[in-house]
Amino acid sequence: MPYDSVDALQRALTRDVFHYAKDAKKAAGRSLGTLVEIITFYLIKTWHFEKHIAIERRLPEYANPDITHNVEFTLHPSMPLHTIRLPNTSLPITSRKITNEIDEQEWTSHVKSVQLLSSDRLLRNACTLFEDESQLIVVYLRTVAPKYFTISIRELNPHPFAVFECKRVGVEEGVKKGPQTIEKAKQGAYVARTVSSLQKIRMADGTINGILELKSGKLRCEPYNKFLQLLIQSNDADMLRHFTLTVGVVSNHGNWFTSNDHNKELKVLAQSYDWLLFLSDQGLSEFVQSLLVSPSKKYKPIKTAFKKSYTGQRGINRFTKVQIDLAADLLLQDYFTKNLSAVKQWFNVISPAGRSIPELKQELSNLASKKWNEILK
Repeated sequence: MPYDSVDALQRALTRDVFHYAKDAKKAAGRSLGTLVEIITFYLIKTWHFEKHIAIERRLPEYANPDITHNVEFTLHPSMPLHTIRLPNTSLPITSRKITNEIDEQEWTSHVKSVQLLSSDRLLRNACTLFEDESQLIVVYLRTVAPKYFTISIRELNPHPFAVFECKRVGVEEGVKKGPQTIEKAKQGAYVARTVSSLQKIRMADGTINGILELKSGKLRCEPYNKFLQLLIQSNDADMLRHFTLTVGVVSNHGNWFTSNDHNKELKVLAQSYDWLLFLSDQGLSEFVQSLLVSPSKKYKPIKTAFKKSYTGQRGINRFTKVQIDLAADLLLQDYFTKNLSAVKQWFNVISPAGRSIPELKQELSNLASKKWNEILK
């Protein structure tokens, strides 16, 4: 492991990258939060769920749409609309250029003014062309060939079948208390507990039951993890219609807890999300060392994009989950695909106890493959 803790990693970034900043340590810490989001995104992308993904959407609470919460990633029922090709000389790839290639539809005259790929090859992930209460139209760059780009246009149902949130919690080096981190954990826990129709209720003996209201008005109550598995395996529209699987990805400030030694923040999150993944110090350190500090020649464009994003100038960030340098995106996909077995080892499953990363992927696949057009009608 190149760094013995995340604190050591943050000090290295403070010294080597963020020396220009007024508060270099804070800037380095913020960038680590961005890296957790990027690692999570490319894991999802490598699992081939890109066609289901939306980024930074406001998610309403179950049966309480007046309150919404901004979340990192949501996975939605997805229906293909069009696949088009554009020559790689046609930059920028704008929303209007895309819709000019397809038949006129009701939404095409109301598309957002966005660029999927800019003239300087800045890619927008999960690029939204149009959205209203019943429709979400997204476009993504499917493949890059020597002479053309292949672009997919899909309709996502606004109701997500899964949500991913990323949190960094714990206490930074040199700080005795970190009240902001427990509040951040509580905020994440509140979202996890309110967005799905499957609710958690604690029994007198400390166990957790799941409770769900059926269309008839009757309440169904069973041990939570058993009920969750039943829902994921089920095709019962009555139970699935308002269900959302919640996944939290957490990393820590400093070496204050591990996947086996939970502090208060981790306990709060573990009892709230359906799945809670711990991104280890070693995993985050390996990502930074292999791709941002000392990459091989092949992966140097990733480091270049990262360094260009942190120069002290505004408006030039090319290394976020929302927008990223195209060369860096292609190489990150390559790295995660070729090293997926190692990447999975970066994560420890906090909850459900005894479960594994491949099992999470399988649950997401089960949900993605359901006949949502019938379930949600």
